[in-house]
Amino acid sequence: MKALFGTDGIRGEAGNFPLDIPTVRIIGASLASHLKASAREPSLIIGRDTRESGAWLEQALVEGAASNGAKCLSAGVITTPGVAYLTRLKQADAGVVISASHNPYHDNGIKIFAPSGKKIADAVERQIEADIFAARQEAGNQIETSAHSNSETEKQLQSEYLNFLTNEIGSGLKLNSLRIVLDCANGASSDLAPRLFESLGAQVVPINSSPDGRNINLNCGSLHIESLQEKVVSEKADLGIAFDGDADRALFVDCNSKFVDGDAALWVLSNQLQSRGQLKGNFVVATVMSNIGLEIALRSRGVDLVRANVGDKYVLEELLKRDGSLGGEQSGHIIMPSLSLAGDGMITALCLLRAMIDADKSLADLTSEFHQYPQILVNVRVREKVPFESLPGVQKAVAEVEECLSQNGRLLLRYSGTELLARVMIEGANQSEINGYAEKIASQIRAEIGV
Repeated sequence: MKALFGTDGIRGEAGNFPLDIPTVRIIGASLASHLKASAREPSLIIGRDTRESGAWLEQALVEGAASNGAKCLSAGVITTPGVAYLTRLKQADAGVVISASHNPYHDNGIKIFAPSGKKIADAVERQIEADIFAARQEAGNQIETSAHSNSETEKQLQSEYLNFLTNEIGSGLKLNSLRIVLDCANGASSDLAPRLFESLGAQVVPINSSPDGRNINLNCGSLHIESLQEKVVSEKADLGIAFDGDADRALFVDCNSKFVDGDAALWVLSNQLQSRGQLKGNFVVATVMSNIGLEIALRSRGVDLVRANVGDKYVLEELLKRDGSLGGEQSGHIIMPSLSLAGDGMITALCLLRAMIDADKSLADLTSEFHQYPQILVNVRVREKVPFESLPGVQKAVAEVEECLSQNGRLLLRYSGTELLARVMIEGANQSEINGYAEKIASQIRAEIGV
């Protein structure tokens, strides 16, 4: 069991354990030590988002890695998938991203990629954690925190990533007829995304693209779509694209200002791949949180929906295990293994735009047959987390509800991972009906194990 690494690396408040300077130096040293087993002089590609803590966290990590003989190359401010790409391109031994994705500025995080672009193995994360707890008390508490970087190297690495997006992912894609609003979340895509879409001919209207170290994700980006919807209307734009702080995901707004989430994007992209005969096995990987509407829509095209646990890491595992073409999350993480093993918001956007251009249709048209089903989530406070299958009344209520839902609804019953709560989530065609179903199960839970 890991204590510090979650599904998306280490994350927390910058300056506090485990993102204090001494601990980050230990992380760098531990990673370099592990890599030396297979490389005499291991090499790292490092990038960060726009948080004010990014530069000193990067320096602390570099100092730790260098102390164990690692060669570190900084890409400066760049997206998470940009680091994953450069790690593969440069055949580095690992890539490190200093970012907390969609979190507020005072948080930060460390994600580590293997040369393939996949996140490093759990065994390596466990070893780094062991080194942290073993060496933490021996680490010094003071180091110089001014950042040192080579701006020419950073620009070169950023250009190589942009060239990949433009000339490989965007090959032959002409966006001259499109007006696009980009919400860059004052994050890592603030410079890169406008340059990318302008280079392909689009009229770009960037918003939230002036990072100051503290405004990343602040009332903007993929968690706050409202301002993008308003801008798409006022600009009479064809499309709005919202990135999160490290741009590993993207969400969309169509020309009518309707929100298009990751489920709807999966629908559009699966149709595009299926029409080209490129949807391997006729299945799409999503998560347990994806709406039943996606499952029903895909079924109408003869496509199966495979559900994984929440987290792009688990989506990728399922894709690789089954040799799939497409997977993702409702939150906008989309993975197409033939293009990248990391979720990349700009790749997702380019693929969605290609689907629009190829079909000569708007995003509104492409999503017209996809319908989100109503959902209800009821939390029930419980005195203990008893397995649901051992509660006969709950099991009877669940069976009755599932029979009523049949193939046109979905029930997810689980406990909170952090609180004494049972969560009853139901999706179905009729809001009032699913409200009643949820209360039926919730009442039975209260009766048997409620507080």
